[in-house]
Amino acid sequence: MVSGGRPARPPRKVPALERRTRAILFLVISATLWSTGGVLIKWIDWHPLAISGARSAFAAALMWAVLRRPRFTWSPAQIGGALAYAATVLLYVSAVKQTTAANAILLQYTAPVWVAVFSAGFLGERVRRLDWLTIGLTLGGLLLFFREGLASESLWGDLLATLSGVTLAWMSLFLRKQKDGSPVESIVLGNAIAAVVGLPFAWGQAPTAQGWLGLVLLGVVQLGLSYLLYTAAIKEVSALEATLFSTLEPILSPVWVWLLIGERPGGWALAGGGLVVGAILMRATLYALRPARRMAAARPAP
Repeated sequence: MVSGGRPARPPRKVPALERRTRAILFLVISATLWSTGGVLIKWIDWHPLAISGARSAFAAALMWAVLRRPRFTWSPAQIGGALAYAATVLLYVSAVKQTTAANAILLQYTAPVWVAVFSAGFLGERVRRLDWLTIGLTLGGLLLFFREGLASESLWGDLLATLSGVTLAWMSLFLRKQKDGSPVESIVLGNAIAAVVGLPFAWGQAPTAQGWLGLVLLGVVQLGLSYLLYTAAIKEVSALEATLFSTLEPILSPVWVWLLIGERPGGWALAGGGLVVGAILMRATLYALRPARRMAAARPAP
């Protein structure tokens, strides 16, 4: 009851379609924030693992402040998500040092394939023909996008990048497993692990003032804010869909370079990027039309 004897209004139940639309918006914003990493890292003259550890420390601090009282249940899904996240961050940095950036990005974003392979058994989320078509078009678009930068300079680096794709997939699977709980704590733990691993590489010459600004932006915006949105979104969409939307990150990264540095993407890159965006939009649109079709089919004839 409220003052005046009038009953309080019950909280509005948000329709599933509205929750899904908001989740997709969060995924797009997350991918956009992740894509700023390449430009921000260029500001920092420091060991790559030190950069990775410092940005994870800032991200963990932001998330802890937002959550205030994180709920650490130490469940297998929470711990698995944390380990998969930390492994993804550290493997990707190591892969970039030993192979081309294009190879590392392309091989990491084989993650949707691994999600599709494991999601049915691990989550009970069935993968449809439309999903496999979207995966194929997305990987084809990424291949076109990085066509000019692909090379086979290091087998070891390519293996690390491929492994980072597997760990990225399992991160999404473990986070989705916690859809009825709070998956963000896995990311807090994962960032803490990455920060500890990067700490030994932080000794020596410290970053400049510009470098520290870049580290703060990397931790607070590029990782912290983006994963707060991502973990909220993955409670409303499948693990596969969340991973597919994350492939927008490498497509958007050169956009920042184009806008801030003036390096214009080539024709193959534009074609590949268009194919990735088109495939994801196609799947999202067709998926959204399914409830309307089911309702129309269930409607009695006049």
